[in-house]
Amino acid sequence: MNTIETEKFKQQLFNLKVEIEEIQKHSHESTQPVELDQAKVGRLSRMDAMQGQQMAKETSRRREIELLAIGGALRRLESGDFGFCSICDEEIDMRRLTVNPTSTRCIKCVED
Repeated sequence: MNTIETEKFKQQLFNLKVEIEEIQKHSHESTQPVELDQAKVGRLSRMDAMQGQQMAKETSRRREIELLAIGGALRRLESGDFGFCSICDEEIDMRRLTVNPTSTRCIKCVED
């Protein structure tokens, strides 16, 4: 992988990281505890709010996992290991990295 490609992936990862962090910052409100005052909110509405809260928490958890994967990809870029399969140490196809720059395995190892 040449320097231009490396810089392209680094910029793509930084942009993705900033985007996810911005979403996380704005979605914090939806994970707050649901109020249990039945005078204000009916039981079914409260159940819907609780379901929405759980979905928001799971989405937040997935974003955190994605941020960890992005951090790992950025570290691999710095160390020179980016673009190589963590299982067989072969190069990961550029098309796969273009779609998901956090990929750590080649197609062959993913399928096995």
